[in-house]
Amino acid sequence: MSNVFIVGATGGVGKRLSPMLVASGHKVTGLCRDQKHADWYAQNQVERVDGDIAKMSVAELTEALEGHDTVVFSAGASGAGKEVTDAVDGDGPLKLIEAMKQQGIDRFYLVSAIPEAGRTKGLGDGFEHYMQVKKNTDAAVVQSDVDWVILRPGTLQDEEGDGAVSLAKALPYGPVKRGNVAKVLSTLIDTPEVKREIVELTDGDIPVDEAVNTLAKG
Repeated sequence: MSNVFIVGATGGVGKRLSPMLVASGHKVTGLCRDQKHADWYAQNQVERVDGDIAKMSVAELTEALEGHDTVVFSAGASGAGKEVTDAVDGDGPLKLIEAMKQQGIDRFYLVSAIPEAGRTKGLGDGFEHYMQVKKNTDAAVVQSDVDWVILRPGTLQDEEGDGAVSLAKALPYGPVKRGNVAKVLSTLIDTPEVKREIVELTDGDIPVDEAVNTLAKG
């Protein structure tokens, strides 16, 4: 089993992923930015490390990652403005990778976004900036020497998963339940042979285990 460090542990995906990993026997640690979530960590058997990914230095993240072997980034600026987007979605994953190198950690899972998200919907400059930052971050992660997996979900729906998905290197754009994103992440973590892959995810009709197994077979 893995020692998993999650950035975004209490977000829409992370709050579903963390209990799944604990139930599977993994040790899970979450970065806690807001103390109002402190009780959630104890209730879900998730170890808490206080800190804000937007403000922490590489040195601070290196210390926080000690003892872990897997890192998941499922946080997001959530429309908080361009500066916060740059700090969270842009700099956050790259600082984590530098800290991982210091700790000798290889496995990194990044929740990104299908590039077609929101196109033609006129969501404004802030959204366009967010999507550009996500794409630039994806490109930087691909150039790193860790064993990354970039998961690009479609439009996130705040629902529990039904375990039926479409998962491939390229997909038509569509919605996906946050619970299904969490289940796919959990299954990917339990399938370490899948690495250095960018995969897209929407709701579909294939069981998650089957979809990930197909991906693992190439």
